[in-house]
Amino acid sequence: QVQLVEEGGGLVQSGGTLRLSCAASGIRFNPYDMGWYREAPGKSRELVARMELGGKAEYGDSVQGRATITRNHARYTVYLQMSNLQVEDTAMYYCKVDGAWGRGTQVSVYS
Repeated sequence: QVQLVEEGGGLVQSGGTLRLSCAASGIRFNPYDMGWYREAPGKSRELVARMELGGKAEYGDSVQGRATITRNHARYTVYLQMSNLQVEDTAMYYCKVDGAWGRGTQVSVYS
């Protein structure tokens, strides 16, 4: 059974930088797809960034140019770094590894 451990959420000042990590365990092979999604109150869950095993990355429109996703294949871990955070980035951020979701980590941005 896949287990995902998300770290790095919290309170961040507007203009600051966010760093999240998600480590997968209970798997035998490197996941094909690892990524981050977010859900703000009253809004649908949306893609932040995802990366395929081969390195192809995809970013959500709202974070283009501000987010960088990376993977450590040896550690089955995916990282997200976002800069120039805005209040609108406040949301619960969820890690997704192939078909499994993490519990989420709250990110709150204050001005």
